[in-house]
Amino acid sequence: MTKPAPVPVAKPTDLRAVFGFHAVPFTREIATDHHLHLPFLDEALAGLQAAVEARMSAALIAPAGTGKTALLRRLRDALPEARYHVHYVKVTGLSKRDMCREIAVACGAQPAGSYPMLVRRLQERFAATTHEEGRRPVLLLDESHELRPDVLGMLRILTNFDMDSRLVLSLVIAGQTPLRALLARDEQEAMARRIIHYAQLRLLARDELAQYVAHRCAVAGAARAPFDERSLDAIFEIGRGNLRATDDLAFKSLDYAAAGGHAAVSVQHVVAARKDLWP
Repeated sequence: MTKPAPVPVAKPTDLRAVFGFHAVPFTREIATDHHLHLPFLDEALAGLQAAVEARMSAALIAPAGTGKTALLRRLRDALPEARYHVHYVKVTGLSKRDMCREIAVACGAQPAGSYPMLVRRLQERFAATTHEEGRRPVLLLDESHELRPDVLGMLRILTNFDMDSRLVLSLVIAGQTPLRALLARDEQEAMARRIIHYAQLRLLARDELAQYVAHRCAVAGAARAPFDERSLDAIFEIGRGNLRATDDLAFKSLDYAAAGGHAAVSVQHVVAARKDLWP
């Protein structure tokens, strides 16, 4: 009995070979010095950095997919290692004790004991960083819109040194737009007053999106961005200037264009990509 011929499996298109990229474009793997410098992004970064340099705390509030974590990476890299010891924690809805344990792991403190003991150990660790290492401790808390209200109050305690007479730890809490409402609660007034700067991000405008797409193609090695104007219009209309949606649409559209042997992405490729990405 003759066996049926195997069904050929489609191989992923090599975008680098088709469009001249030396790296896969529109992924999250991009060095901070390759990030696009748009005025509103640079302004947000400058505000956060100024707050940290003043030994104070700040907040970054941004809609989902607008580059919040990418900006935190830029902030981390902008703070010289010789002067700052930066710790990064991605927040989930943890209890006060579990949050302290996560922070302890990030900063190298002993992540065991009761909640009061953990707070004490963290403060001792941050104080040691300042006195023994000569560096300022900075704690970046990502996805802070998921903080429980009592945990947000605990963060205020972490910044209280010597009866609130010394500035030791700088906090940067970053989250989506619900973080603003959380900080506006009456019971969070004490914490909110410790934040001296609120940075904000927004969606890209149409001209900024075109700059962004061209920039991502350039840093990936392409001599030109293989997108026509109508395809950029479609990416903007579908993604509404959201960075994450723009990356996904651009990458998938390139794949469709390459598979069809086209030298540039058209609006039809973007529409086909949209069907694959979202229901």
